[in-house]
Amino acid sequence: MTSPGELERTLRENLRGEIDFGAAARALTTMDASNYRRVPVGVVAPRDADDVAAALTVCAEAGVPVLPRGGGTSIAGQATGVGVVLDLTRHMNTLVSVDPEARTAVVHPGLVLDRLRDAVRPYGLTFGPDPSTHSRCTLGGMIGNNACGAHSVAWGTTADNVTELAVTTYGGTSHRIGTGWAGTPDGLRELITGHLGPLRTGMPPGFSRRISGYGGLDALLPEHGVQVARAFCGSEGTLGVVTEAVVRLVETPRAPVLAVLGYADESAAAEAAAGLLPHGPLTVEGMAQDLVGDTAARLPRGGAWLFVEMPDEGAARALLRAADAVDRALVTDPAEQRALWRIREDAAGTATRMPDGGMAWPGWEDCAVPPARLGAYLREFRALLAAHGLRGSPYGHFGEGCVHVRIDFDLVSAPGIARFRTFSEELADLVVAHGGSLSGEHGDGQARAELLPKMYGPDLIRLFGAYKDVWDPAGGMNPGTLVRPARLDENLRFAVLPATPFAGEIARCVGVAKCRTTDPGGASVMCPSYRVTGEERHSTRGRARLLHEMLAGEIVTDGWRSTEVAEALDLCLACKGCRSDCPVGVDMATYKAEFLHHHWAGRIRPLSHYTLGGLPDWLRLIARLRAAGAVNALARRVPVPGLDRERGGRLPELAREPFTRWWARQPDPAKGAKGASGPDRASGPGGAVTLWPDTFTQYLNPSAGRAATQVLHAAGLSVEVPTAGRVCCGLTYVSTGRLDRARTVLRRTLDTLGEPAGPVVVLEPSCAAALRADLPALLPDDPRAARLAGAVRTFAETLEEYAPAWRPPHLDRKVVGQTHCHQHAVLGDGPDRRLRERAGLTGELSGGCCGLAGNFGFEPGHHEVSVACAEEQLLPALRAAPPDALIQADGFSCRTQIAQLGGARARHLAELLAEGL
Repeated sequence: MTSPGELERTLRENLRGEIDFGAAARALTTMDASNYRRVPVGVVAPRDADDVAAALTVCAEAGVPVLPRGGGTSIAGQATGVGVVLDLTRHMNTLVSVDPEARTAVVHPGLVLDRLRDAVRPYGLTFGPDPSTHSRCTLGGMIGNNACGAHSVAWGTTADNVTELAVTTYGGTSHRIGTGWAGTPDGLRELITGHLGPLRTGMPPGFSRRISGYGGLDALLPEHGVQVARAFCGSEGTLGVVTEAVVRLVETPRAPVLAVLGYADESAAAEAAAGLLPHGPLTVEGMAQDLVGDTAARLPRGGAWLFVEMPDEGAARALLRAADAVDRALVTDPAEQRALWRIREDAAGTATRMPDGGMAWPGWEDCAVPPARLGAYLREFRALLAAHGLRGSPYGHFGEGCVHVRIDFDLVSAPGIARFRTFSEELADLVVAHGGSLSGEHGDGQARAELLPKMYGPDLIRLFGAYKDVWDPAGGMNPGTLVRPARLDENLRFAVLPATPFAGEIARCVGVAKCRTTDPGGASVMCPSYRVTGEERHSTRGRARLLHEMLAGEIVTDGWRSTEVAEALDLCLACKGCRSDCPVGVDMATYKAEFLHHHWAGRIRPLSHYTLGGLPDWLRLIARLRAAGAVNALARRVPVPGLDRERGGRLPELAREPFTRWWARQPDPAKGAKGASGPDRASGPGGAVTLWPDTFTQYLNPSAGRAATQVLHAAGLSVEVPTAGRVCCGLTYVSTGRLDRARTVLRRTLDTLGEPAGPVVVLEPSCAAALRADLPALLPDDPRAARLAGAVRTFAETLEEYAPAWRPPHLDRKVVGQTHCHQHAVLGDGPDRRLRERAGLTGELSGGCCGLAGNFGFEPGHHEVSVACAEEQLLPALRAAPPDALIQADGFSCRTQIAQLGGARARHLAELLAEGL
């Protein structure tokens, strides 16, 4: 067997693409979105089909297996392997051509589905199969798994929509397959003609979701037209590598309408689904109360629902009249439809979180039974779960009998793994008893391949093996999958982790890769650095995988001192977008802080950790010395050590008078500004509020604090400002991983503040988020921490809750700017939107991340990424704004980014309202 070093050298000599056998590259590809983990030898990113052929030739000569990999969103383990991983997303990701008249497109395997759909949308076309991972799954992966998605009721599986494939096999031989025997490997025709009987009589009765094994093999029968490309779909990378595909396109409905039908329970919804099919639906999706949760308030009455998309409103109304449902609703607004579909699309992640905070896992994600059997099957499935003491929330493609579920298996202890195996075997028997398929769309991988004999019997299993051997006689393509498979309880990814709370957090990442989307639009913030670099290690999933391997210690061997992890986390902006946008709530900002805490323990830290991380201390010292003017003058001439030179090496200008000093010198502290009357401090009709003097408001932008005081008084609220002692949220210490210092600062803050009377108004969103989320996490045993976290309110929340009758000034202006990423991820911006609306501020603030992100944009080496993040949404919005538009950004970092890159002055919402007063 060739050594890894020799193999790497030979690949470099023969390929033009990237070859990476380093620890980080291998660590990033040990897992997909399943429960499994296998360690590859190295990663190759081929540039084209010639590179693929060269890689397969070299690997075959070396006896090293090969695994083609797309988005890595497979949920059964088939996108993990022990040999060389071919990353087809980096270069082989183009749309080659579109023929609108023929309704076909030619694609490379690494093309993301949504990019294809975006490109053909102007022609009124789309690609029919649409799995919920459409924003990051690739066409090659869809072909490998025979993916389906919600619209397969109307448009079928991927196999139904592929006409030709260019395939390169292990050893480098190329084939062009479609319909007929032309281009097929030697021996395939003879194999099929010699086994016509078993193929005609042995295959389970056909229904649309028979995906398991080589379930499309009967497409090679002469009466089915010898559809070789169709039969190849669903082979999970075990036969060869797809380098190009010709796919069919379908006409997009002009104005689809969503009918939502409520039923008493899940079984009633399942039994009704099949009866809706004669109405010609585009989708029939089912989900129950235990998945929908609080969103049920937006749905018709019921305990379970069918989401039925119809091609037009007339068809939808006819369906509503015919449906025997408890309640029903018609959704015609596209935005509302998208909001409801988002519940379904995020289910692969949200179903992973149990109501009590526990985790559920894939493994039996997509069994399918004939639709008419679905109601009975679900009742028995629920009973089987209960018999094993397991929980899960079924949902899925009820119109085709395909059920998704995540189950709270214990995949760590020996008894838990044994129960996983026993349950799997019994569930396979149940599916087969109902005439179903172990996989209904996502493939078998390692999770189910071992159980395929239950579904197909020994004769067909032997035929599957012979089919694999015709295509791949050396057995080098993704071994251990489908044919001669690994056991379903081997290679579990949890086995390598230590039993620590941090490891449990890292294991939360199930790999659905919502963080890999490249679309900057919409409400999502996650993951800005990935969208800039396009590198897996800069995605939330990639960073979680590296942390996983760091804890495992097999590939990344230097633990908390790992340079691979440090480099990946270096471009994490700590925006916390993943905290809200990741379906399983991965919080990479918190993980980064924990890593930095250990990584730099006992060592001299980067200078920026002292200059930026210790910013509250430095600014407090400068204010005490009344040296702001001198420091500003010096900073204009001498760069501040530890700051990025491309930003001029200096911080924004310091205020000559801190906010609390202004507050203390007011003749009457209850007055919003000198000479302005206000309610008595202790007797405002709306009660007293504590205005938090955060570091940014205190030393850098006190005008926001003065404006907030004026507005709060105008709303009838009495204002208190802590001036004795030092209060700080600890944000800068957390973001630089100085967690012991952060705890010290927070304890001092709690001692100083005491018990706040009423709400604590925090103007800076990042500080509010730190107090609401980081404070109780860092001091879990101090009850004062939870009480302060519960008292924290944003400026808009305070006015909405404590002065609901107050009418803000009507500004009647268009507003542009930035919603702070922590506001999006932790605090929510609903009250802010409503306050702007009441004040006559029209338009939307930019989503995403401004790119400065506290200390991130000031740190050396981050300028390029910081600017690129701002160029996604913020800067284009500023350029497109009318001249008289107001610019709002509640975050000081956002205002600084706008000033430095956009050349404009942004203000806090409090400042805009104060001017209106």
